[in-house]
Amino acid sequence: MASFIERHPAWALIAIIAIAVVLWLVFAIWPPGLEAAFGRKRVFLNAVLNGITLGGLYFLVASGFTLIFGLMRNVNLAHGSLYLFGGYIGYAISSWTGSWILSFIVAFVVVALVGVILQLAVFRRMEGQDLRQTMVTIGLSIVFADLMLWVFGGDFYQIQTPSWLIGPVQLPLLTAIKSSGEPVYLQYPLVRLVIFAASVAIGIAMWLALNRTRIGMIVRAGVDDRDILAATGVRIQLVFVLVFALGAGLAGIAGVVGGTFQSLSPGEDTRFLLASLVVVIVGGMGSIPGAALGAVIIGLAEQLGSVYIPTYAIVVTFLIMVLVLALRPQGLLARR
Repeated sequence: MASFIERHPAWALIAIIAIAVVLWLVFAIWPPGLEAAFGRKRVFLNAVLNGITLGGLYFLVASGFTLIFGLMRNVNLAHGSLYLFGGYIGYAISSWTGSWILSFIVAFVVVALVGVILQLAVFRRMEGQDLRQTMVTIGLSIVFADLMLWVFGGDFYQIQTPSWLIGPVQLPLLTAIKSSGEPVYLQYPLVRLVIFAASVAIGIAMWLALNRTRIGMIVRAGVDDRDILAATGVRIQLVFVLVFALGAGLAGIAGVVGGTFQSLSPGEDTRFLLASLVVVIVGGMGSIPGAALGAVIIGLAEQLGSVYIPTYAIVVTFLIMVLVLALRPQGLLARR
């Protein structure tokens, strides 16, 4: 951080001012003039929290994508199909057993097995052939979409939130003060907060596994020079299969999360594939912290844009991507 400030004092000053303004908007009581211009503070806080929790969902999808695409250099454009398939599996399991937790486990295992099949049958035969991987996985995503439409139909599905997560929780964020002097605090759905906390825990665990364990060292070494690593006796292909399975399984978990506080329907696979691409481009290929930062930025842009400039909300997302590509094409926190 100190080196960044020394090298880029102007950008550091802008970042400090922006952070100070955001903190003031979140924690201060808005004056009447500001509320007249931007609406009630409660709407703003809900949009911010919705953006952060949506960023948690995007991170779960993009973290698996950055493992497969950014770290292993496998162009898997069927990743969105894995997300939607995991959501459908989670819906079927939760409806059949009534267990929300079990739906995560089954979705992870089933989608991870699909990932293993993809790695063995497709990517291992086309290593280093990015164009072929792109075309084949686009075709697979179309086939998967038609199969899921055939099996599950075109209806919208919602995974039932467990009873212990239903309802709002009061947060220590002031939204207003009544005429009597009594403060009014923001209430927010508990399930979104729990899912976001789980996303943070998964992200920290992934970063520690990749940067502080032997298996993470093997994965990074295998990406840089797999021939030398294989010469040491490491079964690098087995390691790659396991990493691919983990990335696919995370997409399956994200599908259950998305089906819980949003919905599942045809077309969600394409939406989340595009979101994953944008997050990885903004955050940096192969970087778990980059995926987290990119996911939060894109989530906030979508939600704040949908509240204040709904007509151009989607434009804001891609404008951020264009700016990052123009100013820092390797991504904000690219893996070195």
